[in-house]
Amino acid sequence: MGRVVSHVTYAGRPGGGGLEVDWCGMSHGVAVVSGASSGIGRATARRLAAEGYEVVVGARREDRLQSLAEEIAGRAIRLDVTDAGSVERFCAAVPECRVLVNAAGGAIGRDHVEAARDEDWQAMYDSNVMGSLRMTRTLLPALEATGDGHVVMIGSIAGYEPYIGGGGYNAAKFAVRAMTRVLRQELLGRPIRVSEIDPGLVETEFSLVRFRGDERQAAAVYEGLAPLTPEDVADCIAFVVTRPRHVNIDTIIVLARDQSGATTVHRR
Repeated sequence: MGRVVSHVTYAGRPGGGGLEVDWCGMSHGVAVVSGASSGIGRATARRLAAEGYEVVVGARREDRLQSLAEEIAGRAIRLDVTDAGSVERFCAAVPECRVLVNAAGGAIGRDHVEAARDEDWQAMYDSNVMGSLRMTRTLLPALEATGDGHVVMIGSIAGYEPYIGGGGYNAAKFAVRAMTRVLRQELLGRPIRVSEIDPGLVETEFSLVRFRGDERQAAAVYEGLAPLTPEDVADCIAFVVTRPRHVNIDTIIVLARDQSGATTVHRR
């Protein structure tokens, strides 16, 4: 199945030596990563390539996507998970898929419920929930056909602990967690594993998007503490998908040492 790799070196931290891939032995199969142009999705694509997967990356920002695909010897296909037609076109171009990582999503705003904007809540639901639903539903036949498929949902500590100003994002991530648990039950007895990775604070573009480009507010989220890196979360994903096929890691909640809850952090 697919391309072959015999030597991979992965430097998973910023400033490391990067990724080296020598294609000459059997690969682990095809891994699809949505939201791969930045953050957790980008780090996951690199990490899975290092593990020997043929990685197909999808996102809206095609320039970033193409450079990533060249770096990891993967495939880049434009993908907007909020657009049903885009999802259909993407999945039609991926006839084989062993691992699906639904990393597209994000938060917009910190408005209280009484001041909530319909369009913000809709956008969060569309990207986090409907996007994951569309990708999973469309690729399930290909995942099952491998005899060892794996769906990985990227949730959040926000899917467990509501907090002031987080209503729309909380609602979306609670929904992702519910969908993941339902999917796990519905697929029981079929050769598809289902896992959810729920991180706390991860220093990515997440806060910059949430605060509508306000760099000062975004930087303040991580000020005085050591948050997770995207590579930390990618390590968790790699661990989950490389377990023996009879092992299903249902959930990993991963927080920085400086964080013990959605809004409980230690700052120096």
